[in-house]
Amino acid sequence: MEVEVLQARGAADDGPPAKPARRAGKQGFGAPREDAADAGSMAGVKAYQTIRRAILNGDFAAGERLKEHDLTALCGVSRTPVREALRRLASDGLVVVRPNAGAHVSTLAPAELEETYVLRGILESHAAERAATRISAEAISELAQLATAMEKAVSEAQASHSRDFADANARFHGLIMEAAGSRRLAAMAAMVVDLSFTLRTFALYSPQDRSRSLHHHRELIEAFLARDGVWAASVMKSHMQAAYQAIVRSREARKEDLLF
Repeated sequence: MEVEVLQARGAADDGPPAKPARRAGKQGFGAPREDAADAGSMAGVKAYQTIRRAILNGDFAAGERLKEHDLTALCGVSRTPVREALRRLASDGLVVVRPNAGAHVSTLAPAELEETYVLRGILESHAAERAATRISAEAISELAQLATAMEKAVSEAQASHSRDFADANARFHGLIMEAAGSRRLAAMAAMVVDLSFTLRTFALYSPQDRSRSLHHHRELIEAFLARDGVWAASVMKSHMQAAYQAIVRSREARKEDLLF
C-alpha cells in the first residue's frame, strides 16, 4: 500500500532523496527540529531540552509517568513551561499525553519493535548497498569524522555522551541514506524509522554492544571505500540486528517491559 501511494505521487527510484516529514537531512534521522530554539518561551525551550535529554539518556523508562512536580524540579522552571515542553515532546513522538492519565514516555509493543528492526534491516541494508557505488569521497570523509565523534563520546563517558552519540549516529545513518540516491527508499525509510525510540537505544547498550556498534561503523566505511555493495549491505543488516538484540538483552537484564 505504501509503495502504491509513493508511485501515485510519481516518486522516482533515482535522484536525490525527497524531504519527508522525518527526513535524513543534515541533522540526520530523529535530530531535534531546527526551529526548536525559536519556538515558545525560553523557559519552555529549557524544559524541552532538559526532559528530552533525560529521555534519550535513559533516565526515564519506557511507559514511565512524567510527573509535572518532578519535572519542574528537574528543569528549574514552573509548570507552564513544563507543559509546553511536554506538548512538543509529544509532537516529537518521545512522549504520549493521555486524557486523565498525564504524560508518559512513549512505548512500542515487543512485536512492533521486532518488526521495525526487521524492516530497518531491509531498507537500510539496501541503502548501504546502493550508497557503496554512489557515495562521494567527501561523504565518506564525513562518515569517518562522525565515527570518530561517536568513539570519543563513548570514551569520555560524560553525562552528555549518550546524546552526543545519538546525534552523530543519526547523521551517520542519514548520510548513507542520502548517498543511496533513491527518493522512494528515503520516503519508505522515513515511514519506518521512528527515531523517537531508536535515539534511545544507545542508553541500553552494554560496553560490548557499544564496541560492536563502533566496529560496524568503521567496517561500513571500509566497504564504501572498497565500493563493495554486498559487503556494505551485510554489515548494515548485522548492525540492525545487533541493535535489536541489545534492546532485548537489556529488557531481560532489567526485568522490565521492552523499552520502546
